[in-house]
Amino acid sequence: MTRSLLPLILLLVPLAAVALAAEAAREITFDDIKLEMQKGDAYDASKLTDKVRGYDGKAIKIRGYILPSFQQNGIKQFILVRDNMECCFGPGALLHDCVVVEMIPPATTSFSTRPVSVEGNFSIRELKAPDGTYLAIYHLDGKEVK
Repeated sequence: MTRSLLPLILLLVPLAAVALAAEAAREITFDDIKLEMQKGDAYDASKLTDKVRGYDGKAIKIRGYILPSFQQNGIKQFILVRDNMECCFGPGALLHDCVVVEMIPPATTSFSTRPVSVEGNFSIRELKAPDGTYLAIYHLDGKEVK
């Protein structure tokens, strides 16, 4: 009986590998992860839409700008923001306008003033300051930055 299943198993293993490889990252924009919030609104998880929850755990590709820091090369972690203006980050910024990106080793990136496309696995992961205020709600395990 085991011997008769072997050809079937050998056939299914490559098909499963092809199916996983074929699942390409879905291209989204910051508008796709936008919440119904205004500046100054308090955040709670009930504001997450079904659409946003649908991206949780999925491979995505999103374009934005790397928030400047002191490091120029070999960057392992950064904040991806909607645009390069100061309006979308800092006090009173909307939480859905930024994504914390942690590159999966050995991947790193370099700072650019131009927009970049980041591919990786998206998750909803709340990041709070010591005082309990939310700093970010989105996270990306980055595979590649172009």
